[in-house]
Amino acid sequence: MLIHFLDILATIMSVTSLLIVTYGALIATLMFIRNELNRFSGSYSPKNIRRLRSVFGTYLLLGLEFLIASDILKTVLEPTYQELIVLAGVVVIRTVLSVFLNKELKELQGQVRGPNKPASL
Repeated sequence: MLIHFLDILATIMSVTSLLIVTYGALIATLMFIRNELNRFSGSYSPKNIRRLRSVFGTYLLLGLEFLIASDILKTVLEPTYQELIVLAGVVVIRTVLSVFLNKELKELQGQVRGPNKPASL
């Protein structure tokens, strides 16, 4: 019973991750199209592209966190050495991606806010 519940929970988390990344991609696509349409009115801004990258990166990071949680649950359900090795590899790759994506997001958010504006929570 518990194993079945954990398996369903892992699947739900995987689907949630997919939905988060898809939703972020949809928002980023709409922001991109709106910014490109602003070229015709002369109000195009490269700052909007940095904001777009920041927003999309945030959704990607959240989606990656859900995927890691899902993989951990799946490994708890099937704790073979092969599953543990795959999980370790996936966690390392996603952690490296998260670190670099997080670093880039902080830089992008600093550029969007400007050097003299304080960060808001």
